[in-house]
Amino acid sequence: MIARIEGKLVALEEDKGLVQVGAVCYEVLLAGYAVNALSGSIGSTVTLSTLEYFEGSPGGGNLIPRLVGFLSDAEKAFFERYTSVKGMGIKKGLKSLAMPVGRIADAVENGDEKFLATLPGIGKRMAQVIIAELKGKLGRFAVSAGGEGKPQPAFKVFQMEALEILIAWGEKRAEAMELIELACRKHPEIQTAEELVPLVYRIKQGAEV
Repeated sequence: MIARIEGKLVALEEDKGLVQVGAVCYEVLLAGYAVNALSGSIGSTVTLSTLEYFEGSPGGGNLIPRLVGFLSDAEKAFFERYTSVKGMGIKKGLKSLAMPVGRIADAVENGDEKFLATLPGIGKRMAQVIIAELKGKLGRFAVSAGGEGKPQPAFKVFQMEALEILIAWGEKRAEAMELIELACRKHPEIQTAEELVPLVYRIKQGAEV
């Protein structure tokens, strides 16, 4: 099993990156929070903790090996626990991690169903299942508990709603997150997605500096 990879990050897309090790390039699947964190590292050497799995049906004889990348061993350990939840597979788990692991662990430990339900592909019912199965088990990853999750800025519910609107309208997740953070720094009085989305576009178009 490939447990760690170190090499030059040569490309980054919405859900994956290409890491060159010698003459070989590895495609590494990434969660949204990791893509955002790595957005300034193209051309630089990165080290990712990795999880290897096979995609496909054993009966179909078409198993495809996949690598999933994380920014630390702690984040990989969180993902392994997170995807143990009933109904949460590798793909769904990756899609849902739009926010840093520490923030999601906080939400689970605090029973914050409303926040979890805003994560991509989760919804109210799945949020309830996550809390029921994992609450009390993620303290080591939670930022508020002094755990191993990295203390990165946490999006509020209205910011998450705006993010999903922007992505649905064709914006890239990493760029949309940066624009949302910038808009909210400039206008801290904004508290709804309806106000935030138009402001993001004004900033992107240079109508507001």
